[in-house]
Amino acid sequence: MANAEHGGRGSTVDSGSADTRTGVARAVLWLVAAVLALRQMAHVLRLPPGERLTDLETWTGANGADGVNGVLHVKGSLYDQEHFTGTPFAGLVLKPLTHSAEQALGVAWTFSTLLLVAVLGVVAARALPGPISRRSSLVAAPVAISLLMLSLPVRNALTTGQTSIIPVLLVLLGCFAVRGQRACGVLIGIGAALQPTVLLFVPLLWFTGRRRAALSTTATFVAATALTWAVMPHDSWTYWVHHVAGAGLGARPDGLANQSLHGALLRVGLEGPLEIALFLALAVAVIFLGLRRAVRYARDGQLLLAVALTGCVAVAVSPTAWQHQLLWVLLAMVGRAGTRARDRLAWPAVVILVMTLPGTVLLPNVPSLYPLRDNVPLLTALTAACLVPFLPRTSEHFRAPVPTAYAEPVPARWARIPLLPFWRRVLSRPNLLLEMLVIRVGYSAYSHIRLEATAGRETAEAHGRTVVSIERALHIDIEHWANHSIQHAEWLLSFFNFYYESFHFVVPLTILGVLYVRRPADYRWARAALGFATLLGLVGFWFFPLAPPRLMPGMDFIDTVHGPQDLANPDYGPMTQVTNQYAAMPSLHFGWSLWCGIVIAVVAPKLWMKVLGMLHPLFTVCAIVTTANHWVLDAIGGATVVGAGFALVYVLAGPRGIQLPEPPAPRAATWGAKAMPAGRTGSGSGASK
Repeated sequence: MANAEHGGRGSTVDSGSADTRTGVARAVLWLVAAVLALRQMAHVLRLPPGERLTDLETWTGANGADGVNGVLHVKGSLYDQEHFTGTPFAGLVLKPLTHSAEQALGVAWTFSTLLLVAVLGVVAARALPGPISRRSSLVAAPVAISLLMLSLPVRNALTTGQTSIIPVLLVLLGCFAVRGQRACGVLIGIGAALQPTVLLFVPLLWFTGRRRAALSTTATFVAATALTWAVMPHDSWTYWVHHVAGAGLGARPDGLANQSLHGALLRVGLEGPLEIALFLALAVAVIFLGLRRAVRYARDGQLLLAVALTGCVAVAVSPTAWQHQLLWVLLAMVGRAGTRARDRLAWPAVVILVMTLPGTVLLPNVPSLYPLRDNVPLLTALTAACLVPFLPRTSEHFRAPVPTAYAEPVPARWARIPLLPFWRRVLSRPNLLLEMLVIRVGYSAYSHIRLEATAGRETAEAHGRTVVSIERALHIDIEHWANHSIQHAEWLLSFFNFYYESFHFVVPLTILGVLYVRRPADYRWARAALGFATLLGLVGFWFFPLAPPRLMPGMDFIDTVHGPQDLANPDYGPMTQVTNQYAAMPSLHFGWSLWCGIVIAVVAPKLWMKVLGMLHPLFTVCAIVTTANHWVLDAIGGATVVGAGFALVYVLAGPRGIQLPEPPAPRAATWGAKAMPAGRTGSGSGASK
């Protein structure tokens, strides 16, 4: 009894501390959501009038395009100037805004949009398909609002002053907030009157047994459209007939901003009747597959996922789906895909990255990848609607995916290591898609920060002279001698030029690929060390911009790779536009090569492999010095950040070595059965030890 009481008190204490941690985390997340909202509002309102709420000012402002009155002020058709792209019903609703003062309208519109986003996040969080833990339900709302604030559709809607958030919110309110099918249909019908593709929710409602809501949606849409026809017949004819439900309005449909099947087909060069026929055929197929899956998940109890998939179908089959209309894709992250824990985060991560970052960040700037890069949101919507195998709630893995296998920690020399005991060594490979996206996004961020980390030419050249002075004091100023000596050995010059340009990315990526396939645990160790070294390198670029030898005036260095540079001109040619030429200290060219050598020396099983691996940093340091791209001290700096990267991994996560978890102890023999020897299974002669 005493033990039971003691255990009860311990459970109460543990539960209380867990609730406290959850409460603190929830408060922090709400603070983050509030800060993001305030930041978005401040960003919009600080923009100059010509860049702030551009669509809203064109509609309601005192002066629209070409110095004429705003679209909603004009007595004629809304579509005469082709600046208004909404439905006639939207124009009818927005007409009263023309009497508002421009500044007051901008503030009120931005604040109202942020409020709608917050409501949308709360409704979506409460509609998550169960079962979910209490802790997840408490933090779901601030996380959802934060993701919405960061998403490209919301940011675009805030900047342009668009109304695209309203139809999404009306659908969610109709499906999850109001009582009664009639009220549900009224809200969704109003959303359809504002955005006609919302009518795709009618078959979803019908085939999931909410037929009264489907009929109410249709009736509300017809009533709102008929009212608009009665009040604005010319505009209604122009929108529905002349522009084919708005398909011919707005920017060019073949622009990158149009993320629909129609826009993608136009971008690949199709046009005319062939393009229209192919678009209609693909649209029918997507509607059939997407709505069929949506109905299945709605019947499974995942109505929010069904709503998101229907919205993704609407994005794909709409003649025009601009960036601010892609919010449905973000909602699709609520689907659970993957039976293993290591794969569970892949789909939400993909959706979040696609909805928060441009395609140029997600995919390399390679011409063969342009069709993918230019249509990333569309491909994500199509994948969600038609391909991703989301788990049904009846699956045993819906709530409890297959757990990840972890290695037992290896004792370190110091008692306080690792500093992050929760950073456990994973034995299995990470999800490949997620890993490739993280590496690509990380490198894009690195390139952007590196490009911005410059303090000007004078500072970089002053730091260059300081480096020369230090090297002369240490008697390691060999750059000029090496650079000029190699000019007499043309074959060696060609070799080092080729080595400098060709192996910087190939060798590290090859090593990561081999480790990923053959040594997953070592892959994570090596990747973390490389990541820390690169981050430390960025610190050096930012605080110590340094001109390389080839860009130091008056020192007579020969740029063997890029050709002669006009040092009298601050712009040294196209290289300046794509890279920061003063990011020389530390030399990550050498640092990454040293990382390769260390990893091969530690992991490779044979001596000749280790020796061959260490030749790579040797050739690299010769190449960077002889081609006048780095100082000797730059190489020392690169070695320093790589050593610090490996040291940080050791301090935070512990030693590299792993211990496999011990197999479970054999169960005691039951009555009437023989005890089984330890270390054997009941599989006969093939049992493992």
